[in-house]
Amino acid sequence: MLKILIPVDGSENSVRVIDFAIRLFGRSKEAEIRLITVRDPMDSLEVRRFTTAEQIETIQQESGNEALEVARARLDQAGVPYTAGILIGEIAETITKDASDRHCDMIVMGTRGMGTIGSLLMGSVATKVVHLADVPVALVK
Repeated sequence: MLKILIPVDGSENSVRVIDFAIRLFGRSKEAEIRLITVRDPMDSLEVRRFTTAEQIETIQQESGNEALEVARARLDQAGVPYTAGILIGEIAETITKDASDRHCDMIVMGTRGMGTIGSLLMGSVATKVVHLADVPVALVK
């Protein structure tokens, strides 16, 4: 079975990635989709000074669920089975670690996400994932 990791961030580009994955893998019994979003650790002294660990976890879960919302809805509507997760960490490193830990065969992701300056050409996260990943990375524009 082909294991596909799809990281999303709630951006327009993420929606295109999900639509691409639905067209490509559809309801194939030969593909297993893992949908993730990665949240910032929020571990700076300034944040921890005014926010409890529980508040930080709630914020990360809520923003993670928001980022996954449209992707989940599209996959559900298409009848495509998937698992989903909200991970905490440095984005590119966390994506590639999850792909490795779960023995994924490939990563399918957008070329740009929610970032601004860092994503003028090809997003800095996408570039970093391409360099760090031990599996093929398909980039959707």
